[in-house]
Formats: sequence, C-alpha cells, structure tokens
Amino acid sequence: MPLCLSGWYRGYLSRNKAQQGVFPVSFVQVKEVIIEKRGYEVVMSAEMPLVKEVTTTLREWGSIWKQLFVANKEARVKQVQRLMWELMEWRSQLLSGTLPSDEFKELKQKVTSKIDYGNKILELDQVVRDDDGNILEPERASVISLFRAHEEATAKIGERIKEEQLDSNNQGISSPTHSLYVFVRNFVCRIGEDSELFMSLYDPNKQTIISENYLVRWGSKGFPKEIDIRLHCIFFHLSREKIYLICQIVRVGRMDLKEANNKKFTQGLRRPFGVAVMDISDIIKGKIEFFFILLSIGLWVTMKALVGDIVQIRKEYPHLVDRSTVVARKLGFPEIIMPGDVRNDIYLTLQGGDFDKYNKTTQKNVEVIMWVCDEEGKNSICLGAGDKAVSEYRSVIYYQVKQPRWMETFKVAVPLEEMHRIHLRFMFRHRSSQESKDKSEKNFAMAFVRLMKEDGTVLQDGLHELVVFKGDSKRMEDVNCYLNLASTRNHHSDPHKMSTLSRSSSSVSGGGGGLSVSSRDSFTISTLVCSTKLTQNVGLLGLLKWRTRPELLKENLEKLKIIDGEEVVKFLQDTLDALFNIMMEHSQTDDYDILVFDALIYIIGLIADRKFQHFNTVLEAYIKQHFSATLAYKKLMSVLKRYLDVSSRGEQCEPILRTLKALEYIFKFIVRSQNLIISCVSLCFSPYPSLCASLSPPPYTYTLTFYQGDTFQHIQDIVVSLLRVINQTVITMGREHTLIVSTLQIGHMDFLMESFLLFKDLIGKHVYPSDWMAMIMVQNRVFLRAINTYADTMKEKFLNNDDFEVQLWNNYFHLAVAFITQESLQLQHFSPTKRNKILAKYGDMRRLIGFAIRDIWYKLGSHKICFIPGMVGPILEMTLIPEEELRRATIPIFFDMITCEHARFGNFSKFENEIILKLDHEVEGGGGDERYILLDCAAEKHTLRPQVQHFVSLVKGLLIRLLDYRTVMSDDSRNNRMSCTVNLLVSPTFSEISWQSCQYLYKLRDLHLECENYTEAAYTLLLHSRLLKWSDDMCSQFEFHGSQTQRQLKETLYDTIIDYFDKGKMWEEAITLCKELAEQYENEIFDYELLSKRLEKQAKFYENIMKILRPKPDYFAVGYYGQGYPPFLRNKVFIHRGKEYERREDFQNQLMSQFPSAVRLNTTTMPGDDIKNSPLQYIQCFTVQPVLEIPPRLKNKPVPDQIINFYKSNYVQRFHYSRPVRKGPVDPNNEFASMWIERTTFTTVYKLPGILRWFETTLSPLENAIETMESTNEKILTMINQYQSDWSLPINPLSMLLNGIVDPAVMGGFAKYEKAFFTEEYTQQHQEDRDKLLRLKDLIAWQIPLLGGGISLHGKRVTDDLRPFHERMEECFKQLKKKVEKEYGARELPDMDERKSTRPRSMLRSFRQSVISISSLQGSECGTPTKTHPDR
Repeated sequence: MPLCLSGWYRGYLSRNKAQQGVFPVSFVQVKEVIIEKRGYEVVMSAEMPLVKEVTTTLREWGSIWKQLFVANKEARVKQVQRLMWELMEWRSQLLSGTLPSDEFKELKQKVTSKIDYGNKILELDQVVRDDDGNILEPERASVISLFRAHEEATAKIGERIKEEQLDSNNQGISSPTHSLYVFVRNFVCRIGEDSELFMSLYDPNKQTIISENYLVRWGSKGFPKEIDIRLHCIFFHLSREKIYLICQIVRVGRMDLKEANNKKFTQGLRRPFGVAVMDISDIIKGKIEFFFILLSIGLWVTMKALVGDIVQIRKEYPHLVDRSTVVARKLGFPEIIMPGDVRNDIYLTLQGGDFDKYNKTTQKNVEVIMWVCDEEGKNSICLGAGDKAVSEYRSVIYYQVKQPRWMETFKVAVPLEEMHRIHLRFMFRHRSSQESKDKSEKNFAMAFVRLMKEDGTVLQDGLHELVVFKGDSKRMEDVNCYLNLASTRNHHSDPHKMSTLSRSSSSVSGGGGGLSVSSRDSFTISTLVCSTKLTQNVGLLGLLKWRTRPELLKENLEKLKIIDGEEVVKFLQDTLDALFNIMMEHSQTDDYDILVFDALIYIIGLIADRKFQHFNTVLEAYIKQHFSATLAYKKLMSVLKRYLDVSSRGEQCEPILRTLKALEYIFKFIVRSQNLIISCVSLCFSPYPSLCASLSPPPYTYTLTFYQGDTFQHIQDIVVSLLRVINQTVITMGREHTLIVSTLQIGHMDFLMESFLLFKDLIGKHVYPSDWMAMIMVQNRVFLRAINTYADTMKEKFLNNDDFEVQLWNNYFHLAVAFITQESLQLQHFSPTKRNKILAKYGDMRRLIGFAIRDIWYKLGSHKICFIPGMVGPILEMTLIPEEELRRATIPIFFDMITCEHARFGNFSKFENEIILKLDHEVEGGGGDERYILLDCAAEKHTLRPQVQHFVSLVKGLLIRLLDYRTVMSDDSRNNRMSCTVNLLVSPTFSEISWQSCQYLYKLRDLHLECENYTEAAYTLLLHSRLLKWSDDMCSQFEFHGSQTQRQLKETLYDTIIDYFDKGKMWEEAITLCKELAEQYENEIFDYELLSKRLEKQAKFYENIMKILRPKPDYFAVGYYGQGYPPFLRNKVFIHRGKEYERREDFQNQLMSQFPSAVRLNTTTMPGDDIKNSPLQYIQCFTVQPVLEIPPRLKNKPVPDQIINFYKSNYVQRFHYSRPVRKGPVDPNNEFASMWIERTTFTTVYKLPGILRWFETTLSPLENAIETMESTNEKILTMINQYQSDWSLPINPLSMLLNGIVDPAVMGGFAKYEKAFFTEEYTQQHQEDRDKLLRLKDLIAWQIPLLGGGISLHGKRVTDDLRPFHERMEECFKQLKKKVEKEYGARELPDMDERKSTRPRSMLRSFRQSVISISSLQGSECGTPTKTHPDR
C-alpha cells in the first residue's frame, strides 16, 4: 500500500483484490510485518500469533453468524454470539500485554479451547496444536505426529461437546429447571438471644414443604453467628405454580424471654419465636428483587428467579452463584434423574407426640433429642443446607403442651455402605426453666427406628408411629437393650422379632433389658427417602442384587412388571445394568433371554408413557454413555427374531405389540452394542492406519534423509518389500469384486496399476474426517508428488509403441481427474479465509496436475484415439471446475480430440455425442457456470472451422439452458420450472438425441399434474409416444418402463394420454388417438375385444362433445420487462391460456405473487427502452382474443355450435388486441366520427393448448423493420411539432436525428431493409409477406416528406457555424429523395405551419403486428404436436 498522494494510500480490499482504490491515511493503521523466505517471499503480520488467530477466527465466525441470523437459527445465533463476545474480551486482554506469565498461559489455553470448540460446532476445519497451544505447522511435523495430533484434538473436542450436551440434557426436555436465588441481607429483631432462621419453600396445593431448610444462625448482637457463614442460597427444581417462602425463627436461650438473663435460668433451649410467609409466585415468573418484611421488625431478603441447573447457573450468573453458594435441594426427585446423578438422602420430620404428665402437676416441657446410631453408638446428623453436620438434634420445646406438634424437618446423612447398620434413636426429656432443676432431669422415655428392614429394603415413606419405651436412663442409651424390640406399633405382633410386646401389661418380655412400653405416650415421625441406590420395593431389590439369591432370579424378573413405574424409573440405570449383566453372565445359555428381553420391553414401554416421557433423555444418555454390554446385540436379535417368526406364522405372540412399540430403542441398544465391538477392534488395530501413512513414498523419503549408510539401505529394503503388499491389501479390503489388473506380469506395471487403484480408492473413500483439513492437504500433497513421480516413470517405460499399455494410461488419467475433482480441493466452495490459507500453504494443486495431464496428452501421439470417447467425460468434469488457468490449459484437449477423431474417421460424432451426454449429467450434478466457454482452438484448421464453430455454439446453447434449468429447479415457481424444461426440450441439441430428452418430458409431465394441467400433460407425453413405432422391436435402453416392445409401450402411453385428454375435456384429441388405436386393433393385431372397448370409449367422447358444456378459457398477453428477470423471461411477451372461469384480476394477482417485487404496468402499449433496460421488474398483463381458424373440412357446412365453439378457443395461434384511439378534430355531436381502432396481432410459436399453458411471441425480421420504420417516422414528426412550438429548444437533437437518416456514411437509414427484403429471392420465399412488403415501402416513401419538413425547419434554426453541416445534409437529402420517389412514389404532407396537429391517415395508422415465428423450432419433434388429420 504505497503512499500515492499527501494524506492518501493506494490499496485494495482484502475480500476483492481486483477492486483497487485510495484510502485516507486516518483510516489506515500501519502494522509491522515479518517477511519469511520459503523459496518465495511470505509477508506475515508481526502481531502475536494467537491474537492474529483470534482476529481471523472472529472474521470467519462473523460471516457465518450473519448467515445463521438470516436463516433464523435463533439458538445457534445466540451461541455463536456468546462465543464471539468471549473471544473479543480475551483478545483485549491479550493485546493489553499486562498479564503475568501464568495468567497468560491460562488465558491462552482458554482461547484455543474456545476456538476449537467453536470451529467444531460451526463445522469448520479442525486446528491442530502442539503442547503449548500453538498451531502445528504440517511442514514442521511428520505425518505420524500430525495424525496423532488430529486424533488427540478430536478426542478433546468430543469430550467438550459431550459435557455441553450432558449439561443441556440435564435441563430436561419438557421445561427448563427453575431455581430461586435468595440472599439474606439483614435480620433486625430485638430478641436479645441467638436465633436460627429456617427458610424453606411451601406448596399450598400439596400443603407440604417441598425443599430442604436453609439454615442461617444469627447472633444476639444483630450479626451472623459465624464470620464465614454463607448468606446466599439456591433452591432448585421448582415448579412454575404457586409457591410460598416460609421463614421459621427459633430463638436459642431461656425458656421465657421475661426471665432474667443469669445463670439461675437454663440456657441453650430452642424455643419457637415466629414465622413469616410470603407468596413468591410472581418472583418465580421473572420479577427481580423483593424485600421480605417480618412484622414491625424486618428480615431483608433479595430474591431472583434463575433458569437452569447448578452447572448452567454458575456459568451464566457467576456474579451471583459460586462454589460457596448453599444449595437447598428439593424434597424428592426432580422430573428426571440422569445417569450419574447419585443421591442418598433421608429426610425425617418430627410430626408430634402425646406425653402424659404422670406425677407432675403440669404438663411436661418435652424436648426430643435424636441421634443417628450404629451398633457401636456412632452418630451423625445434618440439620439443613448451609449448616455443618452435628452429632445430635434437639427439637424445639413447647411450654407445658401435652400434644406438641413440632413439624421440624432435617436430613440424615449416612454413608450407603453403613445404611444396614444404622438406626435412629429418640430420647425424650423434660426441660426446666431453672438451671438447678434442669440438671437433675433425666430422659424419661425413648423410641427408635431402623432405616433398613431385614429384607434389605429401606424404610417406607410416610408416617410411622413409634413405640415409646420407658426405663432406666442408662439402659435406654444401651443399644443392646432395645435394638431387638419392635420399634413401631404395627410390629407388635411381628413373629420375626426376638422379643414381643405383651398385650396385657406394659412390660417387655424376652431381651427387653429392663425397658417397658409406655402405653400412655405416643410419638410420630414421617420419613422421605431420596435415594438412587436404596429401594423400598422387595422385588426390585431382589433384581438389583440378583447375584445374592440367583435361585430367585426368574421370579424377580417376572415381578418387575408389577412394580410401580415410579420406583423403576428412579433406579433406571441400575435396573438396566442389572438386566444386561444377567444377559452377559448367562451368554452361554438362553434360560433368561426372553425374561430379560420382556423386562427391557416393559421398561421402554414405561418411558414411552406420558407420565414418564421426560425419562427419554435418561435412556438416550444411558445408551450413549453408560451402556457397555458388547455382546448384547446377539441376545436381543435372537429374541426379536423368535417373536417375529412366531408372529409371522400366525401363532399367538402376546409380547409382539409391546415389542414393536419399543423397536426404536431395541435397535439403538443393538447398534450401540455392535459399535462397542467395533471400537474394541479398532483400538486393537489402531497402529495400522498410521503404518500405511508412514509408508507412502514422499513421507518415508523425507524421513529417510536423516539416516545414513546401512540403516538407510535396510529401511529402503523393508519399504520396497512391504509397499506392494500394503497396496494390494488396502485395495482388496472391503471390496466385493476382484479388481481388474493387467495380465502382464511386469513388475513395474503391476505396481503402478495397484498404486493408482489404491490412490483412487483412498481419494474416493474420504479416509479422514472432512474437518481434518491439514491432514487431508498433506495426503493430497503426497499423492501429487507420487502421481508426478509415477508419470515420469510411465513416460520412460510405457510411452513407446511397443510398450504402450492403454489400461495403465487410462488408470492414470482417471486417477488424475479424480484427484483434481475431489471435494477437498474445490477452493470455490470455501470461505475466503480458508481459501487463502490453503493457497498460502499448498497452492492450487489442481493447476499442477491439470498442466501435467495436458502435457502427457500431447505426448500420446497416435495413441490418443484409444481414449476417445472414453476420456471425454473425465476431461469435461475437470474443465467444468471454475478455475480460469486450469480451463485455459485443458479445454484445448477437446479440440485436439476433435482433430484426432476427424483425421481417423472423417467426423467427430463420437466425441460430440459423448460431450453432450456428459454435459447434461455434469451440470445436473452442480458443475459448470456462466463463464465456461469453449475456445475455438481449431482456427488454423480451415477445413474444420465451420464444424467446430457449429459444435461450440451447440454446446454453449445447451449449457445456458442446463444452467437455467438447474437454477430454476430450486425455485418455488412451477411456471418458471416448466419454461426452463421446455427450453431444454426444444434445444437443437436434444432434438438430435431424442431419447435423452425423455427424462425432462416426464419431469414436465409431473409439474403439469401437480397443477392439474391434464391437457398439457397429455401433449407432453404425446411427444414421447411419437418416438415409438407400432412395431415389435425392443424398446431403447433409455426407456425406463416395464413394457418390452415399442408397441406395448406406445399403447400404454396412449391409454394414459387419452385419460389425461378426457380429464382436460379435449375429447377431439382423445378421439384421434382412439382412431389410431382402433386401426391397430382391427388391422394389425386383430384384437376385437379391445377394439370394442375402444370404440365404446370413442362413442362416449362424441357424446360428451355434444352434451357437456365446455367453458371457453380466456387468453392473456403477459410482458416481462426489465433486466431483473431471468434470461428466458427478460423483455419477452407470452400468451397465457387461462383456466376455466378464471378472471383477469385473479390471473394477474397469481402472476404478481410469483414476482412480488415487480411493478405492474397499467398500459397496453409496448414500453420504451428505459423500462426494458431498467434493473427492476415490470409486468404488463391484458386480455387478448383468439382468432378462429376453422378447419377446411368444416368450412361452408352447417356445423353445430357445440363443434364450432371448440375451435374458437383451441388450436389457436393468432390473437388480437384492440383499443380505441382518437385522431383528427373531435366532433362534439358525433364522437364516433374521429374514433379509430388500433389492433395488435400476436402470433405464438406453437398453437395453444400445447405442452405449456403459454408460449412466447416475437417479431419476424420484416415485422421488426415495419415497427422500426413506424417508430422512426413518429419520432421525426413529434420532434418537428416540438421545434415548431418551442423555438428555444437546442438544435442538436434534431440535427443528429436527421443526419443519422439521410447521410449514407452513418448507415442509420432504410438501406439495410432494401438489401434484406426487397429482393426477388425473398419475395419468392415469402409470398405470404407481400402485404407487409407494400406496407414497408409505403413507410419509406412517407419518410421523405417528413425529412423534408425537418430539414426545412432545421435550415431556419441553424447557426452560422453549423451552416456547412446543414448544406451537406441538404445535398444528401436531395439524392435520397430522388431515389425514393423513383422507387416508391412521391408523398406530400399538408402545410406544417397551417395544420400542425393533423397527420396523414396512412401515416398515423398504427398497424403493429407482433407476430412470432421461430422457424428453427418448427418441425422439431420436441415441439407441440399438430394433428395430421384434416379436422384442424
């Protein structure tokens, strides 16, 4: 970018280097660069490589982000936007240069990880890095290390994506997880003692607490009890229904606040103080901040509703939630339990009790003390979220209440392995307000309960009334004294207990250890088990622990079907693991296969139930991440096949319906099982692909340069010995058929043949993932070097006449073309960033191999004919690549082929047919563009020039039509697709190769049927039928119907066509085909039965003509003006055949809907050049009247109206449009005296109806000349009137107009028309144009007086300096006038000064005929057919 002027730089846009210009200095930032020399200069920015990479990545992501936004992919747009914001923020930090080395290293790792993750989700190329996070340059790494780096990068990114998917799956599929963030700001309450704040959520509909308690301990001085207390909490898994926040306040201190605060009174008693409730439903639904006020004293709490699980919330709200935030879990399970979610919580609620006062005068102040104990007396309790584990729990004390209701909930935290030894012990003690009395109080009763039953199940959820025991205080603390007793009331008569309760007394018999049952006291608790490992169902437990009682396995598998579904889905992962373990450990027998299969079907059926549909995510996650039964597919397929076999025999198979419903997941298990097997095998053989890569010629040559002496020779010997073996092995791997190789046993040739097949196989198989671009390009570079090396060997050994091997060279050409056309080298499909990277590192490999193909082709000499036409298709495929240099190098091969074939056979028909056939195939596959041209390289061959020029124009025309067709096929407009299809059908190329056009005929037929255009569909199929003969010859290979002979196929087509004509009410056409079929049945195949049926149908058609009313369709002229239309519509006029009862307004609205941006023209005259050349779209639409053409056999005969009316709107080709115009002075008494009619006649290419509902109209050359002359004369007269009315107008426009006509040097006059039309040859060939020729001569004659008037006026207005110009123009006019009056007669105009507004009748009469005739298409077999019968 050199400085060109003061304050300006000259430069170009990075997106388009061809667009150069100047840029203000203030807009340009000059950066330092580094110039590296790699045989050529490489200019690189001196910026930090990572910053440069981030910048490039952001630009590339930015363009993709815009595309995603346009495509309305909202979720991905937000995701990419978030990634880009993070990269921009990190880029700023990198550019600041202030980061310490450790922070810089950490940030670098984050940046590279984010870039790699973003590239993966956007399906961009994978970036491989070294251990320091720098991009690994392929030139500085071996092939093996590069391969390993790709594998490691893929694994890392895969793990990252799995984490993201797992996070998203954990959110559930029905609705996102809702949470409540609570921050305790302050608690102001004049209690004077320590307090405990228990916050929880309450569901008023279920009338129950739904969350753990969040415990905050507050000190007596108005501050939190502990310095490190966490004052913010998250309540998880909330519903969006009505929810209350409850805060229970318990004071810790004296029995009564009125008591003095001294040592006489008992301290540390937990006493109820207050409770507060607030409806937070609106907050859950999105409001941000509220203050929670308690009475006149306040508890200030900030609340905010959050969406997502804990991982997601920590990511999105790091300023609110961190690792120290307390998490209060839901009492119970969330909607779904993902595999890996392990939970083992038991929640216990002290419901209430009833305690007798016994010998006391007042009721007791009962305190419940609870321990979690094992046989050895160890204990552990957790009071609530946010609080540390404590050794015992002491309840709130209600003063002198006989039936206290505590309703206190806390969590029991017990290790899973110790659960079977744990029990809960409750001690009841009277508390006195006096310290001295309180110390003397002992525990007056106790109760206990085991957490696990003897059958291994956990304590059932719900209420439990415990037995209250009385006795010595020390004995009540002795585990051995009570553990063998019944703990709950419903166990009194339990025969399994070692001791039983007496019905007649309160004493305990057996091993009671001095404890007795207190019949006057009662105590009730409730429990809730939230465990993914402990079940309350005996049957399910037996299945999960089937190894302990294998003799009950069959019974437990059968019981699974009667277990409550909620319990099964809660333990989904463990249950599935157990089922597949049973299947795998009994792999040698099928004793349990059906039972396990049925159990699996039952579980899948459960999840399909609407109640448990959220667990679909869990099952999917299990299959992908936790399922590990590698041989399960054998068992599953075996049972499935057994069920299907039984059902197919018609026998009763009760499980088949459930099996079919669960088939999706059964197959997923089968596929996953097989994939696990494949993964294991791949793991065992993972070194071998690397071996193949390491033994390719260029890599080992590069590696061996480091070895010297004998070592080099040894490795070379090994490579020579192994390479061919590897080639042969890779070729035959995975193939079903034996490869064809040359029978010659020459070592070099066999090796080359095998290598070519191997390379072609590897190129086509996509050995590496598509995003391993670095690895793919290294592989391509290896192939390029190898192919060029092999080509040199072939030129030395196999190019001479004696040693020439056609198959070897053929394999070489096919390999080279496959290399050029492979997807990974098509730079035009890549983003500018990726394209520039590839070009900078590797160059355009297509050019190099393309130039090599060209050079070798010209060296083949007389052997070229062996590759014609076989190599035409591959070379064509190569030349269609949109790379100019490659095309210029390889397209001349075509003309060399033409010359070669013409020299051998005198023509090049094989080449011509092959290229036309292949061009259709290649363009349909996406090849080719508008810039593809065939250069006329045979110019020096004068004898071939006309033929080559014809061939080039033929291919060019076909290519344009094929490109239009390919473009429009993705269009929503059926009309455009039909037009393009017909353009292909009437192409001169396809008219010569008729069978090839059949595929387009049937595509056109299908489009017509979609629109219910049955008449047009019939005419379309009729074109195919005309290619067939009434013969017993076999159908062409191009036919794709089941009929065997041409007669059978033609008859089938006629039946279909007659049916279409019948639906379209074109019975006259149907009768014609019936007659032709009847002729065949009667005189050729003598099938009178078919003849009778055909005649019956024909008679029905005659009856329909006379009895059924057929509405006349309207015809509309539609003009498409402006450059905004595709070429097949641009500035053309078409006649459209309307549908029955279709009004012009409806037709026009439907037309405008196809072109919503088009402007409607409300005039019926042809628009001017300004509209035709406009970049916009204009539509002109008006009704035209068909011109009746009565068939000769019906003329001058009394024909019924039903017959003649049909021809008024069918078989028509000419159409009129008339409009009134006024000329001359208007008579106020009789307006019709000056009324003239201007009539425009349109003629279509084909008659309507036809293979389309519309056909184009154009002017013939003679009609175009007439219209041009009329327009010129009108322009002269208009300008004369303007200059007579306004003398201030400049003279230049008039001068240019007149001189352009009269001066023969300008060639703007009518001399060219005289040479083209006024000849004897034209008159003889176009006798029907005699009236038009007279009309043109008349217009030429009338131009002379007009020119005379204009020149006279010009002479009055001309200035002195233009006088010589005027005099020359007068001289030219005299000569022209003399000639024209001699040839066409003299005309005179009225005096211009006296009658400025009058115009001669013959002059002003507009007789513009828009007649169209494409003579080149008439007679084409692909045109609209016309009848051979005289009734047309």
